[in-house]
Amino acid sequence: MNQQATFANQANAVVIGATGGIGRAIVAGLAQDGQFKTVQALSRSGASVPFASFAEEIDITDEYSVQKAAESVAQSGPVDLVFVATGVLHRGQDIQPEKSLRELSPAAMQDVFLVNSIGPAIVAKHFLPLMRKGHKSVFAALSARVGSIGDNRLGGWLSYRASKAALNMTLKTLSIEQARRFPDCIVVGLHPGTVDTHLSKPFSKRVPQEKLFLPEQSATRLLEVIDQLDTHQSGQVIAWDGNRIID
Repeated sequence: MNQQATFANQANAVVIGATGGIGRAIVAGLAQDGQFKTVQALSRSGASVPFASFAEEIDITDEYSVQKAAESVAQSGPVDLVFVATGVLHRGQDIQPEKSLRELSPAAMQDVFLVNSIGPAIVAKHFLPLMRKGHKSVFAALSARVGSIGDNRLGGWLSYRASKAALNMTLKTLSIEQARRFPDCIVVGLHPGTVDTHLSKPFSKRVPQEKLFLPEQSATRLLEVIDQLDTHQSGQVIAWDGNRIID
């Protein structure tokens, strides 16, 4: 049974950040679904990913790299689904989520924004024009509940929170512009829950076991959400359980 039955037959999917935990699981879920003719796996390494149609290099912080990847993807025809599974929360000692304002590093904050906010915008610039016209298509990027301004009650993690809030505004803005040219295209942010991946590993010990997802569990939920999306949800951020996250 196809999960993605609302897409065109023989559809084309692109997963960016395909070698990460969630990205790899999304590739597998789409490839096994049967609705998609191609599932193209893009990552910084360009490494092959199980079940992908083929792999390609992309560096979302380098516009030339994104442009070349988009040109390669376009050879397979119109794109029905772009799933951006990239993001950074920590990187060695250089990038760590701030516990207080005293820990803020302008250089680290700039790097976090480059990956979490600017990178997906560059991807959108070159991939949104490739989306299929006349049928449902989806451009989805991984966001996070902590990017919600209205839901911020604890503070902390300033760079990560702000970068995801900026991503959410970017997606909202893109959804308005895209609707003018591609009325059937849906642009959304997706909150995957807390997933047992490299990104959340240092912080997952605090998460109750029943709330910590395996990448495959999160991917299954997110693909179900994607299949049920309608155009009125374009511009929103939606959690793995299908509920909208407040702005």
